Amino acid sequence: MALTSELGKQIKLKEVEGTLLQLATVDNWNQIQSFEAKPDDLLICTYPKAGTTWIQEIVDMIEQNGDVEKCQRAIIQQRHPFIEWARPPQPSARNAKDCMVSYYHFQRMNHKLPDPGTWEEYFETFINGKVVWGSWFDHVKGWWEMKDRYQILFLFYEDIKRDPKHEIQKVMKFMGKNLDETVLDKIVQETSFEKMKENPMTNRSTVSKSIMDQSISPFMRKGTVGDWKNHFTVAQNERFDEVYRKKMEGTSINFCMEL
Repeated sequence: MALTSELGKQIKLKEVEGTLLQLATVDNWNQIQSFEAKPDDLLICTYPKAGTTWIQEIVDMIEQNGDVEKCQRAIIQQRHPFIEWARPPQPSARNAKDCMVSYYHFQRMNHKLPDPGTWEEYFETFINGKVVWGSWFDHVKGWWEMKDRYQILFLFYEDIKRDPKHEIQKVMKFMGKNLDETVLDKIVQETSFEKMKENPMTNRSTVSKSIMDQSISPFMRKGTVGDWKNHFTVAQNERFDEVYRKKMEGTSINFCMEL
């Protein structure tokens, strides 16, 4: 499959096990499938635009402050729906409506991804799971159903937004660390959306404009909960809620749609 980007180039994608992936990922699929984590590795498993950078920064800061010597733990990111590897994962989920909006704007500015088209077109693409990295519904439901069978810490973007210190403490305990209040407060401050948006290491401002054109949309755009209301029409919202009920039927997971 080839889709046209805003630069007029053909973005080639390939479907693997029902999920659309970029060719660079497909070319390394055997290595991904055969990966085996070490006992102290940490795997961050997020759907695109569900807080990947945020979780990465939190984990990195806990690691940096948790040991006197540099920790050798491997921190690995992956976005594919659940694959049975031997690993201690840490999934992070964001409500699907905000995730769709954020992913839409990310595709607009990311020239390594297909042009999302109009918002109306992208709405259909997303709910049908025809975006790169596949269906939000499959990803979130898959990890949620596995959370009690493995050593998994399941986090919600909205919870981190509402009470960052509490969620950071959960990550800290999951990682087997014990940090004092002063350090925790520092991590809360340094990993705030506002702070990360100013940081070239996290705002991707050093990435070439030919790859990420932040004049179209910043990599770190709003970081809010409830921005979907500025994009969804009444009809789209009703349709999405119906699709959600069908696809997530039987799942106990509940998302906060606004703070």
